[in-house]
Formats: sequence, structure tokens, C-alpha cells
Amino acid sequence: MAKSDSYKAAGVDIDLAHDLLGKVKANIASTKRKEMLSPIGGFGGLFQIDLSKYKNPVMVSSIDGVGTKLMIAMMMEKYDTVGHDIVNHCINDIAVQGAEPVYFLDYLGIGKLRSPLYEDVLNGIAKACKNAGCAVLGGETAEMPGMYGDDFDLVGVINGIVEKDELITGEKIADGHVAIGLASNGLHTNGYSLARNILFEKMQYDVNDKLEELNGESVGEALLKPHICYWNAIKEAMDKGVALDGIAHITGGGLYDNTPRILPENVDVVFDSTALPIPPIFKLIVESGDIAKEEAYRVFNMGIGMVLFVPATDVDKTLAICERNGFTAAVCGKVVEGSKKVIVE
Repeated sequence: MAKSDSYKAAGVDIDLAHDLLGKVKANIASTKRKEMLSPIGGFGGLFQIDLSKYKNPVMVSSIDGVGTKLMIAMMMEKYDTVGHDIVNHCINDIAVQGAEPVYFLDYLGIGKLRSPLYEDVLNGIAKACKNAGCAVLGGETAEMPGMYGDDFDLVGVINGIVEKDELITGEKIADGHVAIGLASNGLHTNGYSLARNILFEKMQYDVNDKLEELNGESVGEALLKPHICYWNAIKEAMDKGVALDGIAHITGGGLYDNTPRILPENVDVVFDSTALPIPPIFKLIVESGDIAKEEAYRVFNMGIGMVLFVPATDVDKTLAICERNGFTAAVCGKVVEGSKKVIVE
């Protein structure tokens, strides 16, 4: 076939895309699970559910993006964490229902494909999936000059499986249940539009500015800390028979909007805002932007990345499991009679 450079001249380099994919294929292949029936690169990913392992399996799926955190990565020219962000965020979203993450698909839309951005993002995805025992089943890279400019977008789709009688729904949460918070390390993947407005427009900080308020970290380093995946603690708690009657992933909307998604109509939750340490980046944003407490706890996770609701009798066992899996955890609230409200004290 005669070689033509017309497409390349128009801004799309097919050969570069092929070459860069070759650099990451080994890492992606390392996530393979035995249920996968097709190699990376096929038109469709094939995944056969092991019916000998489940009695009544339910598929649980979620899709999300990294949002404007990608702009921080571009400002720093550092792309090795955002792959972890998209995978871990998606895994947490189905883990709250008790689902084991089994396969993941990614979408990378970009104006101009470039290295090492491409390899760093996909290698991050592969590492995060491997850490969770989740397969990378496939993905799509779309080079679209004129659509994205120099920017890019990153989206992920996660699919998991849970036994129907082990689904965690929140319907059993009742007066007397205890809320256990698992600490976050920063913004995770939410609230970056407000954070950027305050830190870069109002305060005129640079991503490389190292601040005493951040314990010597740069603004960019604090903002780019990858979203934590809490699946291992949830899995062990389920395996050990802990009564995980409800779980909330604290993302955009904070405690105020995410917790009611799983609450029965007849209870409230009262949270203690001092139960877990608040990462310095939040204090810097809130104080610099003069943000009211209620808005802060609605936009940001404010140091609590996940909330587990358990009976009082399971508190000590749950805390031990969280800590054994490397998470900082603490009792951060209580369930009382009410009308599906959240109070942060």
C-alpha cells in the first residue's frame, strides 16, 4: 500500500498511535484475568462470567471522568497519577454496592497524541487495575485535532459482579448504626473547578509553589495526589462477615449529597467534622476562598473518602480491617431517627 501523509498533515498520526500502544501493551496485558477470552486490540472485549463461582450474579457498572484535575496534570506536565484516579474512582463507585471489580475500559480523547502523556496515563490505568485484581478489557484513544486543542479528556467504565443476596443497598441502616470514615488524601477527583479558581486565579499561586501551609509540598503535588481505592478493606470486611449495611463514596456533593443516596427515609446522620484529619490542601482552599463550612462539605470530601455504616457491635472489627489494609479510619458519625438529612457538626 502506498504511504500517504495526508492524515498526519491534518493532525492525526496513526503510526504514532500504533507505536505508543506497543509500549504499554505488556502492562495492560498483565491485568488479564482468566475470564478474558480476547486479546487487547480486538473490536470488542470478551469476558465470560464464571458461573461456578456465583449462584445469582448481578453485574454492577459505572462510568466517570477525572474532570478538571486533568488541567493540573497538564500544568505540571505530570501524567502518571491520573490513570489511577479514573480507575480508583470507578472501583469505589461500585464497591459501595459490594461489587468486585472485574473489568475496566478507558476512553482517552486528545487533540494531539504525544509521549510520554499517552504511556503514563495508560500505564497508570494498568497499575491501578492490577492492584485491584481488575482486568483492562479494552479502550479507545481518539485523536481529534480541532476538538480538544492541546487538552485531553479521560473517561473510564467499570464493571463488577456481586451475588444478589450480598448487594449492599443501605436499606438496613437504622437508628444506632455507626458511621466509620476512611480518610482521603486530598480532593481525589472532585472540586477542582473551585480549587483552581481560588488557588490560581484569586491567590495567583503557581503549581510549583511550595507552601508552608502544605508542609512544604507544592500546590500541584497536593492537588495531584491520586484518588484512593478502598476496595480491599470493603472486600475483607465482606469476607469476614461484617454487617456492612451501607457504604457511601464521598465524591462531588460531599457528605451532604452522597450520604442521602443510601439512607432510608426514617433516619438522619450526624457527622463529626473533627473525627479525621483534614488534609492541608482543604484548609488552604477554604481559608483562601473564605468558603462557608456547609459549602466546603458539599463541594469537597474534606478528608473523608468513604463512609461505612455498621451496627455498633461491628465497629471495632471494621476499624481493625481498615487499618490492616493501610487506611486511616475512625468513627465519624452516628445514625439517628430523622428524615434522610445529613448534619455536619
